Amino acid sequence: MNEKFIMKIGEALVAGGPAGTAAEPEVVIGELDGPFGTAFANLIGDQSKGHSKVLAIMNTDIMVKPATLMVSKVTVKENRYTNILMGTVQAAIANGVLDSVRNGDIPKERANDLGVIVSVWLNPSVSNDDNLDHKILFDIHRKATSQAIHKAMTNKPDIDWLLENQESIIHKYFQMGLDGKI
Repeated sequence: MNEKFIMKIGEALVAGGPAGTAAEPEVVIGELDGPFGTAFANLIGDQSKGHSKVLAIMNTDIMVKPATLMVSKVTVKENRYTNILMGTVQAAIANGVLDSVRNGDIPKERANDLGVIVSVWLNPSVSNDDNLDHKILFDIHRKATSQAIHKAMTNKPDIDWLLENQESIIHKYFQMGLDGKI
């Protein structure tokens, strides 16, 4: 397919589960044959302690398509956190990407031409939760990944909506600061 693809960027926040299970992925989607692909390859080849970059996989040797690179926003310091990130969350992200192909946000015919970089937020508190519900964690991260890709591929929010709503949108943590709660 020779149609020009403009790099897409999106984010989502999905919460509502038990403490620590919220997901806030940021995604960048682009063509692997070009500057995005070079950035993708550089990221996977430029590992740094505590911030490993790994391909999202469905199982131990089944990579999702489009090729998807996970990058942790949190410094990974302990084995339990790593196992949750590289197990439950990695599988959730892979499934969220595949959901995006299934629902048409990512064209199926572009699955080998495009790549996805997902910047992953996983609350460090999960490694201390002996009652962590991995199914809920999986479902939330899967949904958040799919939502972030949908927003990226549909250019949401659009500039007109942002301009119309600028004064009514207050960042949650800014508001908490105004209220003296942080």
